[in-house]
Amino acid sequence: MNRRLVSVFFYVNFAIVAAIVGYKTYLYAAAPDADALLLDQIERIEERSATTDHVSFAVIGEANNSIGVFEREIIPHVNASEVDFLVSAGNIVSGGGEDKYRALLGTLSRLTKPYLLTFGEKEYSEFGSGRFYQRFGPHFYDVDLQSVRLIFLDSTGRTPTDWQERWLRDVLENDRPHPVILFIGTPLVDPAHETAFAPQQGAWSAAPDRNRLLTLLGDLGVDVVISAGAATFSDRQIDGIRHILTGGAGGFVLNDDSSFYHYLDLHVGPQGITVDVQPLDTAPTALARRIEGFWFFIYSLFYVGIWNFLLIFSGFMILGVYLFNRLFRTPDYYPSYETPSPVDLGRPMRIAMFTNTYLPFIGGVPISIERLKRGLEQQGHTVRIICPSSGKPEDDPAILRVPVLLRLGGMFTMAHPFPRAVSRAVLDFDPDVIHLHHPYWLGGLGLRLARRLKVPTVFSYHTRLDQFAYAVPFLSILFQNVLSHWIVRRFANRCDQIIVPTPVTRDYIRLIGVSRPVHVLPTGIDLEHYNTASKVKLATLRERINPDGRNLLITVARLSPEKNLAFIIRAMAQLKTLDAPPFRLLILGEGDDRPRLEQLITDLDLDDDVTLLGGVSYDAVPTYLALARIFVYASSSETQGMVILEAMAAGLPVVAVNSSGIDAFVAPGQTGFATTENMTLWTEAVQQLLQDPSAQVAMGKTAQSVARRHSTQAFAQGVATAYRAALGSSGN
Repeated sequence: MNRRLVSVFFYVNFAIVAAIVGYKTYLYAAAPDADALLLDQIERIEERSATTDHVSFAVIGEANNSIGVFEREIIPHVNASEVDFLVSAGNIVSGGGEDKYRALLGTLSRLTKPYLLTFGEKEYSEFGSGRFYQRFGPHFYDVDLQSVRLIFLDSTGRTPTDWQERWLRDVLENDRPHPVILFIGTPLVDPAHETAFAPQQGAWSAAPDRNRLLTLLGDLGVDVVISAGAATFSDRQIDGIRHILTGGAGGFVLNDDSSFYHYLDLHVGPQGITVDVQPLDTAPTALARRIEGFWFFIYSLFYVGIWNFLLIFSGFMILGVYLFNRLFRTPDYYPSYETPSPVDLGRPMRIAMFTNTYLPFIGGVPISIERLKRGLEQQGHTVRIICPSSGKPEDDPAILRVPVLLRLGGMFTMAHPFPRAVSRAVLDFDPDVIHLHHPYWLGGLGLRLARRLKVPTVFSYHTRLDQFAYAVPFLSILFQNVLSHWIVRRFANRCDQIIVPTPVTRDYIRLIGVSRPVHVLPTGIDLEHYNTASKVKLATLRERINPDGRNLLITVARLSPEKNLAFIIRAMAQLKTLDAPPFRLLILGEGDDRPRLEQLITDLDLDDDVTLLGGVSYDAVPTYLALARIFVYASSSETQGMVILEAMAAGLPVVAVNSSGIDAFVAPGQTGFATTENMTLWTEAVQQLLQDPSAQVAMGKTAQSVARRHSTQAFAQGVATAYRAALGSSGN
């Protein structure tokens, strides 16, 4: 079977399930408050019959949300007739779900006469009792007219039977000036003939309960009991009470002598109660009627149950595809990770890069891309960067800005996924390679254009998506443990080559199932920017931010939860309680988490010990690093932690939480310390360095030596090699 076809089938059904679940969630969330519609209907009925001693009304049963029978056939007849109102004997909906009740309201809106409803088994199912109560009113009630008293009981078991019997006795025992007709959702006596399907059972179906109620009805002088619960018509006289079973307003009828589409026309006056059956002859022959009955049944299911049908069908299809892939596809347990032989085009390459974030937004990914662009251009290659609009005019013709649909804070932007002008510009640029920096949104746009141009793709895995689960409402755990890894795996396996910054990130890529060739290429840094600040500039800055000459600790990070800055701030409070030399922490960066961090600093009485310096320009960061003694870091969302390499280039030892990518640069006891996310251990490491200036100097020199291996030029050269490998894998 074609794998692409199976994938399309799977994702189409997944989209259907997601859409239906979302739609049902909306229905539940948007359900209106209690309306008590029956109250208005009763008032209309009482007004119609207030001055007359006779009344006429239609009775239906088993409508089951049928648009084919109830809505299109019975309602027009009732509207055109002389009856005063319509009564449902039960099961007017096919289920108690929100969609069924909404469909019923639409159907009833076509009725020009008032109506009364019996609470039946279908109204009760799917947690429908609350919806019935909200939309219409109580589950049992009575309507006392000039010529007849109508009693409605709840046979579903939702309301205790003994309570209803006591109520019924109170209502009828002492006053019976006119006939009494009782409506109940399930029959109290068997129909006069056998039915294809057994009638529904209810709260009074057990023999002792049924006999008790029948005795009570006889004692109270009830004249007629009308019920639903089966797709048939039956009229029996037992112990002086007339029992009518009507079920011809929808559902699956056989269209024979006992099971046929119909409704009842009741007239109550001084001469008594007359009941006329009104059959619906909608087909000319017996065979046509059978086919019609089946069709109306299916049509009704699709009218109100199509979403449930699709939900179940698509769910089974997803399960089927999953089982097919698990049982009948042999996984490649020994994949080849060999990198194809590079292809040299004999000329500089044209490279298009797609990223969801870029300058002027300050972050690791934008800075990494800017350095790569600059390094590639120094080698003679031509680069185009496709990125979201910054809201300002773009002067660089190599930067193609995509209009932004939604901007959430400073970090998340939702760019237009189908920008015609930008797509046209990329097609005209005719790149040799497309480099994708994110596995979604503009990354998806780049992948589509690469398929259209038939050029290879390279994907750089920059960020641990699972660490951003806090930003996903309702599904944070699912996103962290499943969806984030699935997004990366699916996207990466559609690309030709993968670039990661550290060996541990390569191991992660392999662990989640990425089988494409992987290049480990740490992002390079501009070595010439470090240790170049003038002594006068350093002295001026030191006097401003550290006038009392404390030991300066520094960190550079966006102020957002995944950077774990609260951990560092709490560690500073703990460090103050230890016998450590005086210190001050500088935090360089800006972000949406600033108010929370400011409050935390105040709460811990650290206003004089921790300084949030805000956003600092990239060119100014090396000057701040040159003032510090130790670089501290606690983020667990990094694939590399580029700022750690920059701090090392400035000659600073590092104390960090040991997460993905950190161990590639921080060698314990040599370039600093990497501890678990244990505040005591981490704080003790900082204290140890503060108390040992000679260790600070020694580790700083080693760190600087390690950092000098990672220049921007070397990084760009390695990425260019990955591009050539991608060209080789695509057969160019």
